[in-house]
Formats: sequence, structure tokens, C-alpha cells
Amino acid sequence: MLRNSRDSFGLISILFHWIIALIFIGQIPLGYWMVRTSDFALQFSLYQWHKSFGFLVLGLSALRLVWKFANTRPADPSAMATWERIGSHVAHVLLYLSLFAIPLTGWAIASSSPLQIPSFMFNFVVIPPLPLTISDSAEAFWTASHAWLAYVSAVVAACHILAALHHHFWKRDSILTRMLDPRRKAPERAPTQDVIP
Repeated sequence: MLRNSRDSFGLISILFHWIIALIFIGQIPLGYWMVRTSDFALQFSLYQWHKSFGFLVLGLSALRLVWKFANTRPADPSAMATWERIGSHVAHVLLYLSLFAIPLTGWAIASSSPLQIPSFMFNFVVIPPLPLTISDSAEAFWTASHAWLAYVSAVVAACHILAALHHHFWKRDSILTRMLDPRRKAPERAPTQDVIP
């Protein structure tokens, strides 16, 4: 099914989730590599790829947000504790904010840099700069903001992944499976009593 149901996310939500997640994860080593290479020609290409994927994340996230509000959300497992629901909500809000804030601060870096290097999105279209102050100090501010947002969001994403794995392998509920297969209802399995020797 394309749309979400009360039991599972639909195919479109699932594709949005995993495509954005893969790009987001890939941007971290790409960003690390591009600022440390001594090959200037390679560095220019890496910057353009990093910016291109950043703009792609920004566009996909906007579409995903629209789709999110146009769909129902699958019900949480009945055994899910209140603090888990609150933690999940906070993590999702932070991740959604980061999907917009990180690309926008990256765009701000390119826009405020005195070098004024054009942003070629996948060598297909030039993305115009934002109307920001152009100076070394402005570029430094946006660079620091971009980096810290990336670090914080990486920690939140890691917690999100660990929580999903905890629900799947320890609590054995449908939290993870409903984001994997839109065609079936994931069974609510009763948690087992693990004996620790």
C-alpha cells in the first residue's frame, strides 16, 4: 500500500525514510573527506557532491513533511511506556529539524563565503545563494553552526537506531517492522523472559 495505515507505514513513507537516512549517513564521511583532502580538484568535486546531496535532502524532507501531515500515523505498540513515547517524539522532532537546519546552514556557508563559488546541483542546475552578509566571519559562523548541528544530529540518529533495534530484538514489538514492509501487519510478540547467567 502507498499510504500509511494504523498498522504500518506505507511504501511512500518508507521510501522517504530510508532514502533520506542513507543520504544523511553518507554525508558524514563525505563531509569529513572533503575538508581533509589535499587534492584541490578532488576537493572541489567533493564539495559540489556534498552540496548537491544536501539540497536533495532539503527537498525530500520538505516533501516528506507534507506527506507526513497528509497521512495517518501507525499506532504505537500498546505496551510502549509513556516515557518511550515522549522520547520517541522528541527524537523525531529533533531529526526533522536537523533535516532542514543542516542543509540550510550548509547553503548559508556557500552564500556567505567571500569566494562565492557557485553551487552546481549534480552538475545540472546552479542553486542561487541566499541573501546573506558575505564575510569571513559570517562564513565561520555558519560553518561552526553546520558542524555542530551535524554532530548533535548524528548522536540523536544513533540513539534513534539503537532504540529501534532495542524494540525489535529485546521488546519484540512492531516499531521497526512497520518501517520495513507496508504489506503486512507486524505481530505484537510478547516479550520473552531472558535469563542472565
